Amino acid sequence: MDKNTITGLVLIGLILSAFAIFNQPTEEEKKEMEAKRKQELQAQKDEAVSADTIAASEVKESAKPDTIADDKPAVKQEELKANFATIENDLMKVELSTIGGQVSRVYLKEYETYHEYVKEDGKIKPLKLFNRGDARNALLINDSGKEINTSELEFKVVKSGKRSATYRANLGQGKAVEFTYTLVDGSYTMDYNMELINLKDAINKGVYFDWYTSYKKTERLFSEQRRVSTVCFNQSEEGFDYLSETADDEEQMEDDLEWVSFKQSYFSMFLKPDRSFVGNGSELMVRNYQDGEKRKNTHLKDMQALLALDMPKSNNATLNFSWFFGPNDYEILAENGDGYTDILNFGWGLFRWINIYAVQPLFNFLLGTGLSTGIAILLLTIVLKLLLTPIQWKMYVSSAKMRIMKPEIDELNAKYPNKDDAMKKQMEMMSLYKESGASPLSGCVPMLIQMPILLAVFRFFPAAFELRQKGFLWAEDLSSYDSIWDFGVYIWPYGDHVSLFTLLMAGTTLIYTHINSGNMQQPQQPGMPNMKVIMYIFPIMMIFFFNNYSSGLSYYYFVSTLLSILLMILIKNYFVDEEKLKAKMQARKAAANEKGGKKNKKSKFQERLEQMQKMQQEKMKQNRR
Repeated sequence: MDKNTITGLVLIGLILSAFAIFNQPTEEEKKEMEAKRKQELQAQKDEAVSADTIAASEVKESAKPDTIADDKPAVKQEELKANFATIENDLMKVELSTIGGQVSRVYLKEYETYHEYVKEDGKIKPLKLFNRGDARNALLINDSGKEINTSELEFKVVKSGKRSATYRANLGQGKAVEFTYTLVDGSYTMDYNMELINLKDAINKGVYFDWYTSYKKTERLFSEQRRVSTVCFNQSEEGFDYLSETADDEEQMEDDLEWVSFKQSYFSMFLKPDRSFVGNGSELMVRNYQDGEKRKNTHLKDMQALLALDMPKSNNATLNFSWFFGPNDYEILAENGDGYTDILNFGWGLFRWINIYAVQPLFNFLLGTGLSTGIAILLLTIVLKLLLTPIQWKMYVSSAKMRIMKPEIDELNAKYPNKDDAMKKQMEMMSLYKESGASPLSGCVPMLIQMPILLAVFRFFPAAFELRQKGFLWAEDLSSYDSIWDFGVYIWPYGDHVSLFTLLMAGTTLIYTHINSGNMQQPQQPGMPNMKVIMYIFPIMMIFFFNNYSSGLSYYYFVSTLLSILLMILIKNYFVDEEKLKAKMQARKAAANEKGGKKNKKSKFQERLEQMQKMQQEKMKQNRR
């Protein structure tokens, strides 16, 4: 390790140390982190009590159709008492309220929260997407100068059954608004029909649909569930897009909208009209909760859409919606709507194609055989590793050739120590590579080929619904982190637990790095960083980066690296004889030098290098004069 490398590493260490000091949590922040779990539990208890005592409307909203209000649903008038009824099918249960004639709760029967899952009581308590007061679906109408917000109206039940219900609000003078909700077995999609009776004048002025939701916490790692939550939408011309996942964001639409989705980590809602939402006048918003807000520890974000409706210009106008409540499972989303799978964060471009057309089908096939999720990940890793074996073979042979050539390369470096002779050294080195059949790039190209797969699975496992609440070995839930020791206090920047899969992944990466350290070329130019040192630092950094990641992802990388080590040992000891390879390279070099006793024809690239060298030498001579 030269002086410049040591200096660079020391500077990097000082910068990281300064960053750690200036960004370490204050005493107040530490206390807040320690009390976080207690606060969340207490908030959940308070919410459960308040939800059971709600006796009025879930919402109160500004009737202005030209803006999105920032307030959350609120009780309208205490004198209006809400009555609740449910419709259900084999997959979900939907609770409806007479105040606003709207959806007040949604339960998914086949899923449960992480809190219920870890009880292991053999029962499934249906997962509640949102509670009373957490959602709103309402019409904003301007009838003869009077602003009407249906969330503030008391609806009457016109008809009700197990799978369908119709709610009606009379506005006087024969005018009315009617909502019908219908479920069918085997589907996560609810048919939502709205009818405006004798409201042609209001329709001509424009009718808006106000949709709001604040999802409840359902997963183990609340910060990750919140981080990926946002509003997604599909535009008629521009296609799929979404609001910021990390910051408050809002967007006024110009293009018509085919559907809008309130997305979270593993469950989402889609609202799709049979006539696209009108872009002009529609607005979408997502807002994060601030410190001190009651929902900070129990809910994800405020998501809201103010949507201009394309209602038929008739006295009695109807508009139908498909309203999806369900899991972010690729196959389920693909069955329920065109483009719904776009909300899955499988990466972009090539990485997404690899996941959708290769990794996802193969993984689902393995799960379809009845294997456990952990074993399916193991077999998936083996299959992908076998497909990449020829590439690893090529990389090893390339590194072996470079090791064999190292003495000759060192001689060239000693022969041309001056910068003025860089062109000569480069030309002779290229001739050496050509004669021996080696190339410094032959090891880089195979690495570039396999990198898309490595990066694709980095996106796949955290987004794969199939991992949710699937245990393996000591991991309770492969979609979240595994923990063999909970500290009970947050230690920056590591976390509040020890992930064993992350430690195993880092350990195997360190071993793999050590095995390959002999293949790494030392920097030939002064001041260049020592790649060996950097590669040894990387596994240590992984311990901090992956501690909170999906244990399924860490498990995959652990098995993949372990297989790479085994393959490397097999290739080195049983399939590649470096002595034979050396003899073959020397024979090729001798044949190239003795070919017809003539000098080999120079390549065009070598000719250009010689011309550049001559021009450089001429320029240096002129500068000396």
